[in-house]
Amino acid sequence: MLKRKLGKTNLEVSVIGLGGIPIQRVDEAHAVEIIKECKKQGINFIDTATGYGVSEKFIGKGLKEAGRKNFFIATKSPSYTYDEMKESIKKSLNSLDVEYIDLYQIHNADTEEKYNKSFSENGALKALIEAKKDGLIHHIGITSHSHTILEKALDFEEIETVQFPFNPIESQGIEMFKKAREKNIGVIAMKPVAGGAIRNVALSLKYIINSNIVDVAIPGMESIDQVNENALAGKEITKLTNKENEKIAQEVKELGDEFCRRCGYCLPCPQNINIPFVFNFKAYYERYNLKDWAKERYAAMSAHASDCIKCGACEERCPYKLPIRKMLEDTINIFGE
Repeated sequence: MLKRKLGKTNLEVSVIGLGGIPIQRVDEAHAVEIIKECKKQGINFIDTATGYGVSEKFIGKGLKEAGRKNFFIATKSPSYTYDEMKESIKKSLNSLDVEYIDLYQIHNADTEEKYNKSFSENGALKALIEAKKDGLIHHIGITSHSHTILEKALDFEEIETVQFPFNPIESQGIEMFKKAREKNIGVIAMKPVAGGAIRNVALSLKYIINSNIVDVAIPGMESIDQVNENALAGKEITKLTNKENEKIAQEVKELGDEFCRRCGYCLPCPQNINIPFVFNFKAYYERYNLKDWAKERYAAMSAHASDCIKCGACEERCPYKLPIRKMLEDTINIFGE
C-alpha cells in the first residue's frame, strides 16, 4: 500500500483509508472483521465521528482485535465551543476505548457562525489545543463542505489537516488543497466516490491518487469485499489512460450537479422519509437499469416521497444545498408515490 505523509503531522498514512460512516450499518462482529481486513490490506488510517452512531464504538472493538498500534485514528465532532468540544473529546476516547486519538477534527464547520465560534477565545480550537498538550489527542484538523471556510482555517498554525469532498465530479476544493499543501497541511479527501453516486469506484480512487494533491482518500466501507477492492487502488498505482479519462468524463456528464451523496445530514425527516434511500433507489432505476428491483425496494419503504410535507428542514441541513423537495417530487413521477 502506497503511503504518504499527512502534512506536518508526519503520520505515514495509507493513501486509501477507511471512512467510518457505513460501519454503523453492520453488526459489531462484522465491523471487527472489516478492521482486521484493513490491517491485512495495509490500510492504516481510519476516520469516524461522534455523530456516526455506533461507529466509534465498533471501531474501538476492532482496534482491540487488530491492534491499536497498527492504525492512525481520526475522529471529529460538530462541537464549536470550548465546553462542547472538551466533552466530545472525552466521549470519543470512551467510545473508542483508547488512551489517545491521533487526529481530532472540528466537524462540518460550513458556516461563518460555526467557524467564528470554533476559533473564538472560548471556541473548540482552545479545547483541542489543551487536549493535545495533555496527550489526549496528537493532531488537530477541520472538516467542511465549504472550501472558503477551510481556506480561512489554513491561517491558524494549529490546524494540521483539512478534510473536504474530492472526486472526479467535485473539484471545487482543488485550489484550497494546493494552498494547504503549500503550508504543509495534510489533505484528506472525503466523498471520494461522491457518496456512492460514482459507479466506477476504482477509477475514482485512481483519479484522486493521481491528482497528487491528496494524502489520503476515505471511502466508506461496510464489507470485506469493499476493503479488498478499494485497497487495490492504493497498491497498483498507474497513470490514467485516455480511455479511463473518457469513462470518467462520461460519468461526470451523466451525473450532473443535482445528486445525493448519501451523507445523511438531511435526516431525520419529520415524516420519517429515508431521503438518501429514496434517491438511491431512484439512481438504481435511472442509471443502473434495475427498474423492477428499484420499484420493489422503494415500495417496501415505510414512508415515500409523497409523504413529504415540504417543511424544508432537510434542505437547511444539506451541505450541498440540494433542492431536496423538488428532487422528491421527481421521484414521485418515477415511482408513483
